[in-house]
Amino acid sequence: MRDVCDDAPVRSTPKEFRYAIALGADGALSTETGAGLVTAPEWTPEHLLLAGLVRCSLDSLRHHATRGGVEVTRSSAGASALVTRRESDGRYAVVEANVELADALDPKPEPDALAELLAKAERDCFVGASLTAKPTYRWRVD
Repeated sequence: MRDVCDDAPVRSTPKEFRYAIALGADGALSTETGAGLVTAPEWTPEHLLLAGLVRCSLDSLRHHATRGGVEVTRSSAGASALVTRRESDGRYAVVEANVELADALDPKPEPDALAELLAKAERDCFVGASLTAKPTYRWRVD
């Protein structure tokens, strides 16, 4: 009789997530599903990047909280970035990013579990993970 562990390892394929947007001549943005977003001209690409970082961080927190049986009952957040020449290559880029998030969790995890939850939320926000300058997060949890 053959043991299951004797089988050759199965190569797993990582999940893939694909996103697309379109920018119309009128400045309106839309997703691949047609959902629209109209921004004021004062909203620069850098502002949209920060908005994406905040939304991604909160989505990551909600994902991990739900998996741990915790509900995120309220969230607010803000972010800031410094764009200047990088010392490494002389190109203008985000060299510093800060994210401040305030959340209410029910039930509120014990301190060690809360620290683990927040670490997972930071680690699994792909927008933050995609930045060369890793964001600094400051969490306030009620």
